Amino acid sequence: MTSMMMRRTAYAAGLTAAALSMLAASTTATAQAAPANPTGLLAKESANSAAASPIAESYPDAAIGDGVTAGGYNQSRWAEDWSKLRDPKKRKDIVDQLKFISLAGDGDVYLTLSGEARLRVNQTTNPNLRDAEAQRQDILRLFGGADLHVGKHVRFYGELAHGTLEGENLGTALPNLRNKLAVQQAFVDLTGTVADVDVGVRYGRQTFADGPNLMVVPRDNNTLYFGFNGFRAWARAAGVRADVFDFKPTAYGNGGTQDDNAESARRFSGISTGIVVPETLFGGSKLYVDPFLWRLRNRTAVWGTDTAREVRNFYGLHVWGDAGPVNLDWTINYQGGSYDNRSIKAWLVLLAQTYKIGNGKSAPRVGFHADYASGGGAYGKGTLRTSLAPFGNNIYYSYQLFATPTNLIALAPNVTFSAFKKLRVTAEYQLSWRDTTTDAVYRANGTAFAGTQNFGGRKIADTIRFQATYPITSRLSLLGRYEHLIAGPALTNAGYKNSDFMAGWISYRF
Repeated sequence: MTSMMMRRTAYAAGLTAAALSMLAASTTATAQAAPANPTGLLAKESANSAAASPIAESYPDAAIGDGVTAGGYNQSRWAEDWSKLRDPKKRKDIVDQLKFISLAGDGDVYLTLSGEARLRVNQTTNPNLRDAEAQRQDILRLFGGADLHVGKHVRFYGELAHGTLEGENLGTALPNLRNKLAVQQAFVDLTGTVADVDVGVRYGRQTFADGPNLMVVPRDNNTLYFGFNGFRAWARAAGVRADVFDFKPTAYGNGGTQDDNAESARRFSGISTGIVVPETLFGGSKLYVDPFLWRLRNRTAVWGTDTAREVRNFYGLHVWGDAGPVNLDWTINYQGGSYDNRSIKAWLVLLAQTYKIGNGKSAPRVGFHADYASGGGAYGKGTLRTSLAPFGNNIYYSYQLFATPTNLIALAPNVTFSAFKKLRVTAEYQLSWRDTTTDAVYRANGTAFAGTQNFGGRKIADTIRFQATYPITSRLSLLGRYEHLIAGPALTNAGYKNSDFMAGWISYRF
């Protein structure tokens, strides 16, 4: 997108070589089926993965860092695989005709079209947790994509998006909520096989979800997806993989396609890896161990009353998947680096797990998540201990975006069940506290609730949450959410109030 991308290529090429060496040395040959979705209040976003080669010869599709497929559809639409519709006899309707349009030869050059229309209404009382009239958001999301495959080794993908936001007491409309027209994604892929290892490189604007859901995800809650500009490369064998990347986030404008650019202040780079745990180790498990090493550089990071340059390194381990009836998603992450010549020493420990009661896809699940996100130092001059989830799922702790894994301790029991055949309901009761009372309470966008650092009180809030999902078809779905936030002393001592949130939407994908 800019001349800066050329310098990123040299950086990522070195990481790619290291990843290929590691993979070539691997002798692991375990093949796994896809695990269940990561746990949580159905607020963990899903992005699907596509088959690149037969499972017996490649890393398991569900764990390659693009998310989980559901009904053939994907949050990142380029990750879908519609090659089965190469056979015209398998196309059942007009939409199937759009998923495989042969352009040349025997189908080696083909086009896949995709899109989504989502109509959503949000209602929030006491917006920003202040005593104020309710806010209503009427949101329309439209986007369409085209995926051109040129033979087995080259593909081009492009996606345009439009967002409409109307309602009452809206305040300032951010460009990721209201946007006339944006280039949401545009990239080229080159792929191949070297010594039985699937390798590839991608350049351009793209979504990215290769890491724990609470740390990096395209953020489906927004009207426009959160995206990056830059370089991603990967190497995948049967039981081990590595992805390297060097990105700048997309900075949307409110107008047309000409005002969407790569951010100049932030740069996100690193390596995400994965190892398949042998099935026999836990008696038929489908578990994955994903170490990662990332770096986030931000020239305008804000902590307390200061704005300064921050270089934050993330050293983490993500363990997830199924072990019998237990589904787990665990992350341990140490963060180091510097902020305005101050050292950073912070921790994230994110532990989510559920237990399946009975058999079948619709069997109930009970579980809880317990999370620790360190805080402290934002309003001082010593070591900065505030943890940070760089580009994570911003609705996991609050549908109203009133919490984030910074200076946070959370415990949330939950249950998921089918009210009847298709209606899936999740209920959760979340208790949250501050790690450090001299530091602030933080919103999902990373900003502090003003003044909370000046008042005592460890308890942030109790939050009651419900989500109901009804898939009418694989393409058409209904979803509803409700949240009641009971503010604790950490908020009420600074003048903040309770709040209720309701949302409902209908979404059609093709």
